[in-house]
Amino acid sequence: MTVSGELKLTPTIEYLEEDFEPMAEGDKQRRNLSYTTEALRLWFEPRQDVYVSGNLFIFYEENNPDKKIASDTFVVFGMSSGDRLSYKIWEEGGKVPDFVLEITSKGTVRKDRDENPLIYRTLGVKEYFQFDPSGDYLKPLPLQGLRLEKGKYEAIAPSILPDGVLSLHSEVLGLDLRLYPDRRFRFFDSKSNQVLRSYAEAEQERSLEKQARLELEFRLKGNKKHLAR
Repeated sequence: MTVSGELKLTPTIEYLEEDFEPMAEGDKQRRNLSYTTEALRLWFEPRQDVYVSGNLFIFYEENNPDKKIASDTFVVFGMSSGDRLSYKIWEEGGKVPDFVLEITSKGTVRKDRDENPLIYRTLGVKEYFQFDPSGDYLKPLPLQGLRLEKGKYEAIAPSILPDGVLSLHSEVLGLDLRLYPDRRFRFFDSKSNQVLRSYAEAEQERSLEKQARLELEFRLKGNKKHLAR
C-alpha cells in the first residue's frame, strides 16, 4: 500500500509553569512577598469571584510562551478564586489582572520601574504599585502607585498621615497601602479601621481572642462560686 502526501505535525507549545526568577533578596523582601499575597487572599476569601495570586506566570499572548510576566502579587476581579498553575489571559476570557504590586529590590528595580509599566499599561492593568522594603532603590518614595487613566498611567497621590505613615489608596481594591515609620508595609481598610492580617497574624489573633474568652469564663465562674457561698 502506498501512502501519498506528507504527515504534518502541529508543534507542541510548552508553557513553563515554573518561575525560575532569582529568589527574594533578603528577609525583608521575602516577608513582604508572603504578606502581600496572604493578606489579600484572606481579605477576599469570602468571595468566589476574586482571584488572588503571586509569583505566578501571567501569559498574555497565545502561542507565544515567551510573552509572560511573573507579578509578585496580583488580583483579578470577576474570575474564579480556584487555584491555577499559571494565568493564561486567553483562557480567562481575556480578563487581565486589575491590580498588580511588585516588591522592588536591587535586582528588579529597572524592570519594575521601566519595563513592567509598559507591559501592564498595554494589557490594561488598572493599577500598578511598587514597594521597596529597603528604601534604597525606589525614589523619591519607597511606595508608589500608578492608575490607568484614558490609556495612560497617572501617578497616585500619596498622603502622609499625622503619625508619619505613608498611605496610597487603591480604588480597585478599596483599600489603602500603608508604609509605617518602622518600615512595615500593610494593607488597611479605612471603612472598618483595620489592618489586613497575614495567615500567621490572623491565627495569632484568633488564639489571643480564644484565650481572652477562656479567662473571662474562668473569672465569671469564680464570681458565681463566690456569690453562692
